[in-house]
Amino acid sequence: MSSENVGFHSNLTEGDTANFIGENIVTGYGNHTVIHDVSVESRDGVTCIFGPNGSGKSTLINTLNGSVPTWSGTIRFGDEDLTDLAPYEIVEHGIVTLPQDGGLFPSLTVEENLKVGGHSLADSDVVAARIEDVYDSMPLLKEKQDAKAGSLSGGQQMLLSFGRATILDADIYLLDEPSAGLSPALVDDLIEMVEQLVANGSQVVLVEQNVEAALRIADYIYILAQGELKFEGTPEELSEKDRLLDVYLGIE
Repeated sequence: MSSENVGFHSNLTEGDTANFIGENIVTGYGNHTVIHDVSVESRDGVTCIFGPNGSGKSTLINTLNGSVPTWSGTIRFGDEDLTDLAPYEIVEHGIVTLPQDGGLFPSLTVEENLKVGGHSLADSDVVAARIEDVYDSMPLLKEKQDAKAGSLSGGQQMLLSFGRATILDADIYLLDEPSAGLSPALVDDLIEMVEQLVANGSQVVLVEQNVEAALRIADYIYILAQGELKFEGTPEELSEKDRLLDVYLGIE
């Protein structure tokens, strides 16, 4: 993580890497258990979490980011225990989520949404410089900087959500189905943006329904079904298990 991330409380120093770990996680809603003793871990590059609809992928992500309470198990980043922290405290440790709906404020402008993305950074000059970086890499957002986020197309909103997440230059990015509803061309753009996050030194945990696209950049894979872990391993190991590809992912 960059040393300019004033306001973050990461336990990493420049050049260090650490994995974000959910260990033996059990959680759910009310009396209904959704996640059953699941352990996952981020790794250098892109860690993908796949599974059919209703398998608990988003619930797992929302548990890791503090939005859903952990009933049992632990959440750690490096040597720090983050299990019972609130979502904003998770962010302050350098772990940022791009939620399934993008999490934009539709009544705010593009630039105002980007500024919200840097709210936990203490140095306003750093935030301003990061916003300019976003504009440089996504010129369309520069053109739309004074437009309300709610007036943007679905693809433009995805770009804004992604750009806002990058303002923090986080250690870990949790991306929850960012390609949902995107055209094939925009999916390609999204894949490139994920690759750029990795190139900048971040680890990415990617939950995706578009398995074929995500497999292009996956370094490690978990498959969930009915809230249970059915597979973990490399893409090469997954390709050797044709039944998993067919039964859980719908790929023959």
